[in-house]
Amino acid sequence: MAQPDSTPSTIDDFFLHCTELVFIASEGGALLRMSRALTRAVSPELLHTASQAGLAPLVHPDDRRAFDEAWTRLRAAAEPVLIDVRLKTADGSFKFFQCAARWVPEKREVYGTLRDAEERIKQEIQIKLLKAINDHLPICLWAIDERGVFVLHDGKGLAAAGLDPGQFVGLNIFEIYPESGTAELRKALEGKMSYFMNELKGVHWEAWYLPIQNERGDVTHVAGITLDITATRRTEHELRAKLELIERQQQVIRSLSTPIIQVWDRVLTLPLVGMFDSVRAADVMEGVLREVVRTRARYAILDLTGIEAMDTETANHLLKLTGAIKLLGAEGIITGIHPAIAQTIVGLGVDLTSIETRSTLRQGLEHCIRRMAGASRRLGQG
Repeated sequence: MAQPDSTPSTIDDFFLHCTELVFIASEGGALLRMSRALTRAVSPELLHTASQAGLAPLVHPDDRRAFDEAWTRLRAAAEPVLIDVRLKTADGSFKFFQCAARWVPEKREVYGTLRDAEERIKQEIQIKLLKAINDHLPICLWAIDERGVFVLHDGKGLAAAGLDPGQFVGLNIFEIYPESGTAELRKALEGKMSYFMNELKGVHWEAWYLPIQNERGDVTHVAGITLDITATRRTEHELRAKLELIERQQQVIRSLSTPIIQVWDRVLTLPLVGMFDSVRAADVMEGVLREVVRTRARYAILDLTGIEAMDTETANHLLKLTGAIKLLGAEGIITGIHPAIAQTIVGLGVDLTSIETRSTLRQGLEHCIRRMAGASRRLGQG
């Protein structure tokens, strides 16, 4: 077998044409030889310094200590020493390289290479980030191949389902869950991302199915991310129950704040007190009309003595209420109108001749009694 040529010209050609960033350094670190690729990659103005002082001047200040310690370990290391270090590049920026160096005692020199580590370090950061999410959040990360066989099954969220990491690896998801979420899963196998929520064994899940395609566009795997939202659902149910309770309490309060009283046979009265807005007006209309029908009332007195002000919209609601009472065969009477409310009602431009009004509740009740007494006499005479 022919021995490789180690003549000076061959070595020179190697350093000239080698595409890797290689170097030979002295025991103290001074660069004795380096490939042209290395001279093009790092900062040119520091190369002269590096030939005397070594790679240290090229190293980022924050990495200098770790680099010096690694260089010191070289003489005692049987294997190459590896270190990730940021070096100043030709454009003046710092870039991550992996420096692999070995001490050659018979030459009393260090042979080494520099390799771009930017992409690898980014990937390592991404892996660490993914691991942190996987280990600390209530999620499950899994993946299946095109047949539905699990190739990955991991995540803190598995514990909520009573499962262990890797438990389903090698098993087919369509056999394990023949009905749950299979439609969405088949969409993902066809290349469409899908999302859905489901419940299994008392645990609520929010799930995303992500198709993974090769360079030809064929789906080779589906990645799944499922988030345990049981606590969120429980909170939602509790909140909904509280809101329903509050609504029931508000209905009770509204009914107490607008009491409908039967003061005489077939005569209802509604004394209004306090704030009276359009929301309360709508509740009043519903309650009064319901009671008119239930009691077969002939008169409904709306007493505004306790209301000092009313906006235009609410006044309009009130007038509509008297009209609705009339449609049910009864008569709506308004009593106790304050001057400010009278001005608001007049400002609506509505014909008030058909609306019966009285100054006080007493006068309104007397009006109803007289009307009913008169009706009784007419019936008796007939």
